[in-house]
Amino acid sequence: MARELTQREILVELEPVAGQALDRHLAVFKDWHPHDYVPWDDGRNFANLGGVDWDPEQSRLSEVAKAALVTNLLTEDNLPSYHREIAEHFSRDGAWGSWVGRWTAEENRHSVVLRDYLVVTRGVDPVALENDRMLHMTNGFAPPVDAVTAGGHAGFLYSVAYVSFQELATRIAHRNTAKVCNDPIADRMLQRLSLDENLHMIFYRTLCGAALDLVPDQAMQAIDLIVENFRMPGTGMPNFRRRGVLMAKHGIYDLRQHLEDVLMPVLRHWNIFGRNDFGPRGEQARERLAKYIDELQHQHIPRFEEQRDRALARERARS
Repeated sequence: MARELTQREILVELEPVAGQALDRHLAVFKDWHPHDYVPWDDGRNFANLGGVDWDPEQSRLSEVAKAALVTNLLTEDNLPSYHREIAEHFSRDGAWGSWVGRWTAEENRHSVVLRDYLVVTRGVDPVALENDRMLHMTNGFAPPVDAVTAGGHAGFLYSVAYVSFQELATRIAHRNTAKVCNDPIADRMLQRLSLDENLHMIFYRTLCGAALDLVPDQAMQAIDLIVENFRMPGTGMPNFRRRGVLMAKHGIYDLRQHLEDVLMPVLRHWNIFGRNDFGPRGEQARERLAKYIDELQHQHIPRFEEQRDRALARERARS
Protein backbone atom coordinates (compact mmCIF):
# COMPACT_ATOMS: atom_id res chain seq x y z
CA MET A 1 0.00 0.00 0.00
CA ALA A 2 1.37 3.41 -0.98
CA ARG A 3 2.42 5.70 1.86
CA GLU A 4 0.14 8.62 2.59
CA LEU A 5 1.69 11.98 1.82
CA THR A 6 1.59 14.81 4.31
CA GLN A 7 0.09 18.17 3.44
CA ARG A 8 3.57 19.67 3.02
CA GLU A 9 4.64 16.86 0.69
CA ILE A 10 1.51 17.28 -1.42
CA LEU A 11 2.02 21.04 -1.66
CA VAL A 12 5.64 20.60 -2.76
CA GLU A 13 4.68 18.03 -5.40
CA LEU A 14 1.82 20.12 -6.77
CA GLU A 15 3.49 23.55 -6.75
CA PRO A 16 4.47 23.34 -10.46
CA VAL A 17 0.82 22.63 -11.32
CA ALA A 18 -0.25 25.57 -9.16
CA GLY A 19 2.22 27.81 -11.00
CA GLN A 20 0.91 26.74 -14.40
CA ALA A 21 -2.70 27.18 -13.28
CA LEU A 22 -1.94 30.66 -11.91
CA ASP A 23 -0.22 31.69 -15.15
CA ARG A 24 -3.24 30.48 -17.13
CA HIS A 25 -5.60 32.35 -14.83
CA LEU A 26 -3.71 35.63 -15.20
CA ALA A 27 -3.54 35.18 -18.98
CA VAL A 28 -7.31 34.79 -19.43
CA PHE A 29 -8.60 37.04 -16.62
CA LYS A 30 -10.18 40.26 -17.93
CA ASP A 31 -9.73 43.10 -15.46
CA TRP A 32 -12.76 45.07 -14.28
CA HIS A 33 -13.63 47.75 -11.72
CA PRO A 34 -16.54 47.69 -9.27
CA HIS A 35 -17.39 51.37 -9.78
CA ASP A 36 -18.24 50.68 -13.44
CA TYR A 37 -21.17 48.45 -12.41
CA VAL A 38 -22.98 50.77 -9.97
CA PRO A 39 -25.68 53.30 -11.07
CA TRP A 40 -24.29 56.21 -9.07
CA ASP A 41 -26.94 58.62 -10.43
CA ASP A 42 -29.50 56.71 -8.34
CA GLY A 43 -27.67 57.59 -5.12
CA ARG A 44 -28.70 60.16 -2.52
CA ASN A 45 -27.85 61.03 1.06
CA PHE A 46 -29.33 59.31 4.08
CA ALA A 47 -30.73 61.21 7.07
CA ASN A 48 -27.38 61.56 8.83
CA LEU A 49 -26.25 63.85 5.99
CA GLY A 50 -29.55 65.68 5.60
CA GLY A 51 -31.26 63.19 3.28
CA VAL A 52 -33.92 60.54 3.77
CA ASP A 53 -33.40 57.16 5.39
CA TRP A 54 -34.38 53.88 3.76
CA ASP A 55 -38.02 52.92 3.33
CA PRO A 56 -39.29 49.60 1.91
CA GLU A 57 -41.16 51.48 -0.82
CA GLN A 58 -37.84 52.64 -2.26
CA SER A 59 -36.80 49.14 -3.30
CA ARG A 60 -37.55 47.93 -6.82
CA LEU A 61 -36.50 44.36 -6.01
CA SER A 62 -38.78 41.38 -5.44
CA GLU A 63 -38.56 39.46 -2.16
CA VAL A 64 -36.75 36.63 -3.98
CA ALA A 65 -34.21 39.04 -5.48
CA LYS A 66 -33.64 40.68 -2.09
CA ALA A 67 -33.08 37.32 -0.40
CA ALA A 68 -30.67 36.18 -3.10
CA LEU A 69 -28.67 39.41 -3.27
CA VAL A 70 -28.32 39.69 0.52
CA THR A 71 -27.29 36.03 0.78
CA ASN A 72 -24.75 36.46 -2.01
CA LEU A 73 -23.37 39.64 -0.47
CA LEU A 74 -23.07 38.28 3.07
CA THR A 75 -21.36 35.21 1.64
CA GLU A 76 -18.83 37.40 -0.17
CA ASP A 77 -18.46 39.63 2.91
CA ASN A 78 -17.11 36.72 4.94
CA LEU A 79 -13.90 36.72 2.86
CA PRO A 80 -11.53 37.12 5.86
CA SER A 81 -12.67 33.72 7.16
CA TYR A 82 -12.22 32.07 3.77
CA HIS A 83 -8.80 33.68 3.37
CA ARG A 84 -7.68 32.26 6.72
CA GLU A 85 -8.94 28.82 5.76
CA ILE A 86 -7.23 28.81 2.36
CA ALA A 87 -3.99 30.36 3.64
CA GLU A 88 -3.77 27.80 6.45
CA HIS A 89 -4.11 24.82 4.13
CA PHE A 90 -2.19 26.16 1.16
CA SER A 91 1.04 28.10 1.70
CA ARG A 92 2.32 31.66 1.71
CA ASP A 93 5.31 30.67 -0.38
CA GLY A 94 5.83 30.48 -4.15
CA ALA A 95 2.90 29.94 -6.49
CA TRP A 96 0.61 29.01 -3.59
CA GLY A 97 1.12 32.35 -1.84
CA SER A 98 0.73 34.26 -5.10
CA TRP A 99 -2.56 32.51 -5.80
CA VAL A 100 -3.97 33.05 -2.31
CA GLY A 101 -3.24 36.77 -2.53
CA ARG A 102 -4.62 37.14 -6.03
CA TRP A 103 -7.77 35.12 -5.28
CA THR A 104 -8.44 37.15 -2.13
CA ALA A 105 -8.07 40.45 -4.01
CA GLU A 106 -10.42 39.32 -6.78
CA GLU A 107 -13.03 37.99 -4.35
CA ASN A 108 -13.00 41.24 -2.37
CA ARG A 109 -14.33 43.09 -5.42
CA HIS A 110 -17.50 41.02 -5.26
CA SER A 111 -18.63 42.28 -1.87
CA VAL A 112 -17.63 45.85 -2.82
CA VAL A 113 -19.78 45.97 -5.94
CA LEU A 114 -22.76 44.12 -4.43
CA ARG A 115 -22.87 46.41 -1.40
CA ASP A 116 -22.48 49.58 -3.47
CA TYR A 117 -25.27 48.45 -5.79
CA LEU A 118 -27.69 47.64 -2.96
CA VAL A 119 -26.98 50.84 -1.00
CA VAL A 120 -27.03 53.19 -3.99
CA THR A 121 -30.26 51.72 -5.43
CA ARG A 122 -31.77 51.37 -1.93
CA GLY A 123 -32.59 47.77 -2.77
CA VAL A 124 -32.55 46.62 0.87
CA ASP A 125 -32.45 48.15 4.34
CA PRO A 126 -28.79 49.21 4.78
CA VAL A 127 -29.03 49.16 8.60
CA ALA A 128 -30.35 45.60 8.68
CA LEU A 129 -27.73 44.64 6.10
CA GLU A 130 -24.92 46.07 8.22
CA ASN A 131 -26.24 44.36 11.35
CA ASP A 132 -26.29 41.03 9.51
CA ARG A 133 -22.75 41.64 8.20
CA MET A 134 -21.43 42.30 11.69
CA LEU A 135 -23.04 39.15 13.07
CA HIS A 136 -22.03 36.91 10.17
CA MET A 137 -18.40 38.06 10.06
CA THR A 138 -18.09 37.86 13.84
CA ASN A 139 -19.26 34.24 13.75
CA GLY A 140 -16.95 33.51 10.81
CA PHE A 141 -16.87 30.45 8.58
CA ALA A 142 -16.73 26.88 9.83
CA PRO A 143 -15.56 24.36 7.20
CA PRO A 144 -18.06 21.57 6.51
CA VAL A 145 -15.49 18.94 7.46
CA ASP A 146 -12.69 19.07 10.00
CA ALA A 147 -9.88 17.23 8.22
CA VAL A 148 -8.23 16.18 11.48
CA THR A 149 -11.45 14.88 13.02
CA ALA A 150 -12.17 13.08 9.75
CA GLY A 151 -8.95 11.13 10.13
CA GLY A 152 -6.82 12.98 7.60
CA HIS A 153 -3.63 14.98 7.98
CA ALA A 154 -3.72 16.76 4.62
CA GLY A 155 -6.23 19.57 5.10
CA PHE A 156 -5.27 20.93 1.69
CA LEU A 157 -7.18 18.06 0.04
CA TYR A 158 -10.38 18.89 1.92
CA SER A 159 -10.06 22.61 1.21
CA VAL A 160 -9.33 22.20 -2.51
CA ALA A 161 -12.13 19.66 -2.93
CA TYR A 162 -14.59 21.98 -1.18
CA VAL A 163 -13.79 25.09 -3.20
CA SER A 164 -13.87 23.12 -6.47
CA PHE A 165 -17.59 22.62 -5.86
CA GLN A 166 -18.30 25.80 -3.90
CA GLU A 167 -16.95 28.22 -6.50
CA LEU A 168 -19.14 26.62 -9.16
CA ALA A 169 -22.14 26.67 -6.81
CA THR A 170 -21.59 30.38 -6.18
CA ARG A 171 -21.37 31.00 -9.91
CA ILE A 172 -24.73 29.26 -10.41
CA ALA A 173 -26.30 31.29 -7.59
CA HIS A 174 -25.02 34.60 -9.02
CA ARG A 175 -26.19 33.70 -12.52
CA ASN A 176 -29.69 32.74 -11.37
CA THR A 177 -29.95 35.78 -9.11
CA ALA A 178 -29.40 37.94 -12.18
CA LYS A 179 -32.53 36.43 -13.74
CA VAL A 180 -34.84 37.52 -10.90
CA CYS A 181 -33.56 41.07 -10.38
CA ASN A 182 -35.38 42.50 -13.40
CA ASP A 183 -32.63 45.09 -13.76
CA PRO A 184 -30.11 45.15 -16.63
CA ILE A 185 -27.50 46.75 -14.36
CA ALA A 186 -27.79 43.99 -11.76
CA ASP A 187 -27.73 41.42 -14.56
CA ARG A 188 -24.48 42.84 -15.96
CA MET A 189 -22.90 43.00 -12.51
CA LEU A 190 -23.82 39.44 -11.54
CA GLN A 191 -22.73 38.01 -14.87
CA ARG A 192 -19.35 39.67 -14.28
CA LEU A 193 -19.07 38.02 -10.85
CA SER A 194 -20.04 34.69 -12.37
CA LEU A 195 -17.09 34.89 -14.76
CA ASP A 196 -14.70 35.34 -11.83
CA GLU A 197 -16.20 32.43 -9.92
CA ASN A 198 -15.86 30.20 -12.97
CA LEU A 199 -12.16 30.99 -13.33
CA HIS A 200 -11.62 30.36 -9.62
CA MET A 201 -13.40 27.02 -9.94
CA ILE A 202 -11.14 26.05 -12.86
CA PHE A 203 -8.02 26.75 -10.78
CA TYR A 204 -9.20 24.66 -7.83
CA ARG A 205 -10.63 21.90 -10.02
CA THR A 206 -7.27 21.65 -11.80
CA LEU A 207 -5.37 21.34 -8.51
CA CYS A 208 -7.79 18.80 -7.07
CA GLY A 209 -7.52 16.79 -10.29
CA ALA A 210 -3.73 16.83 -9.97
CA ALA A 211 -4.06 15.69 -6.36
CA LEU A 212 -6.20 12.77 -7.55
CA ASP A 213 -3.36 11.71 -9.85
CA LEU A 214 -0.76 12.15 -7.09
CA VAL A 215 -2.59 10.59 -4.11
CA PRO A 216 -5.74 8.96 -5.52
CA ASP A 217 -6.98 7.32 -2.33
CA GLN A 218 -6.41 10.34 -0.10
CA ALA A 219 -8.02 12.71 -2.61
CA MET A 220 -10.98 10.41 -3.21
CA GLN A 221 -11.65 10.16 0.52
CA ALA A 222 -11.58 13.96 0.79
CA ILE A 223 -13.92 14.41 -2.19
CA ASP A 224 -16.44 11.90 -0.82
CA LEU A 225 -16.41 13.52 2.61
CA ILE A 226 -16.85 17.02 1.17
CA VAL A 227 -19.70 16.02 -1.17
CA GLU A 228 -21.60 14.17 1.54
CA ASN A 229 -21.21 17.05 4.00
CA PHE A 230 -21.38 19.96 1.56
CA ARG A 231 -22.78 23.22 2.87
CA MET A 232 -22.81 26.57 1.13
CA PRO A 233 -20.45 29.07 2.81
CA GLY A 234 -23.41 31.24 3.82
CA THR A 235 -24.72 28.57 6.17
CA GLY A 236 -25.16 30.09 9.60
CA MET A 237 -25.71 33.68 8.48
CA PRO A 238 -28.76 35.49 9.90
CA ASN A 239 -32.03 34.27 8.31
CA PHE A 240 -30.10 31.84 6.10
CA ARG A 241 -32.72 29.11 6.35
CA ARG A 242 -35.62 31.40 5.38
CA ARG A 243 -33.70 32.98 2.53
CA GLY A 244 -32.31 29.62 1.42
CA VAL A 245 -35.79 28.11 1.25
CA LEU A 246 -37.03 31.09 -0.75
CA MET A 247 -34.08 30.84 -3.15
CA ALA A 248 -34.50 27.09 -3.59
CA LYS A 249 -38.23 27.42 -4.13
CA HIS A 250 -37.75 29.97 -6.89
CA GLY A 251 -34.84 28.35 -8.72
CA ILE A 252 -31.86 30.37 -7.50
CA TYR A 253 -30.12 27.30 -6.07
CA ASP A 254 -31.77 23.99 -5.31
CA LEU A 255 -30.90 20.32 -4.90
CA ARG A 256 -31.30 19.42 -8.57
CA GLN A 257 -29.03 22.28 -9.62
CA HIS A 258 -26.56 21.21 -6.94
CA LEU A 259 -26.44 17.70 -8.37
CA GLU A 260 -26.74 18.34 -12.11
CA ASP A 261 -24.94 21.69 -12.47
CA VAL A 262 -22.29 21.43 -9.75
CA LEU A 263 -21.49 17.95 -8.46
CA MET A 264 -21.77 15.87 -11.62
CA PRO A 265 -19.87 18.19 -14.04
CA VAL A 266 -16.90 18.36 -11.64
CA LEU A 267 -16.94 14.63 -10.88
CA ARG A 268 -17.09 13.87 -14.61
CA HIS A 269 -14.18 16.20 -15.26
CA TRP A 270 -12.11 14.20 -12.77
CA ASN A 271 -13.40 10.92 -14.28
CA ILE A 272 -14.24 9.76 -10.77
CA PHE A 273 -16.36 6.79 -11.88
CA GLY A 274 -14.05 5.74 -14.70
CA ARG A 275 -10.68 5.74 -12.90
CA ASN A 276 -8.81 2.53 -12.16
CA ASP A 277 -6.04 3.86 -9.91
CA PHE A 278 -7.78 3.58 -6.53
CA GLY A 279 -6.70 1.23 -3.79
CA PRO A 280 -9.16 -0.30 -1.28
CA ARG A 281 -9.72 2.96 0.63
CA GLY A 282 -10.31 4.94 -2.54
CA GLU A 283 -12.70 2.29 -3.87
CA GLN A 284 -14.68 2.35 -0.64
CA ALA A 285 -14.91 6.15 -0.78
CA ARG A 286 -16.06 6.02 -4.41
CA GLU A 287 -18.74 3.47 -3.52
CA ARG A 288 -19.98 5.68 -0.68
CA LEU A 289 -20.08 8.65 -3.06
CA ALA A 290 -22.03 6.68 -5.70
CA LYS A 291 -24.56 5.59 -3.05
CA TYR A 292 -24.96 9.17 -1.84
CA ILE A 293 -25.52 10.50 -5.38
CA ASP A 294 -28.08 7.77 -6.03
CA GLU A 295 -29.97 8.77 -2.87
CA LEU A 296 -29.86 12.43 -3.91
CA GLN A 297 -31.21 11.61 -7.35
CA HIS A 298 -33.93 9.16 -6.41
CA GLN A 299 -34.96 10.19 -2.90
CA HIS A 300 -33.97 13.67 -1.74
CA ILE A 301 -34.51 15.61 -4.99
CA PRO A 302 -37.98 14.15 -5.80
CA ARG A 303 -39.05 14.78 -2.18
CA PHE A 304 -37.83 18.39 -2.31
CA GLU A 305 -39.48 19.05 -5.68
CA GLU A 306 -42.78 17.63 -4.49
CA GLN A 307 -42.73 19.89 -1.43
CA ARG A 308 -41.66 22.89 -3.55
CA ASP A 309 -44.45 22.38 -6.08
CA ARG A 310 -47.04 22.17 -3.32
CA ALA A 311 -45.72 25.37 -1.73
CA LEU A 312 -45.76 27.24 -5.06
CA ALA A 313 -49.30 26.03 -5.73
CA ARG A 314 -50.41 27.42 -2.34
CA GLU A 315 -48.75 30.75 -3.17
CA ARG A 316 -50.57 30.93 -6.51
CA ALA A 317 -53.86 30.10 -4.83
CA ARG A 318 -53.40 32.88 -2.26
CA SER A 319 -52.51 35.45 -4.92
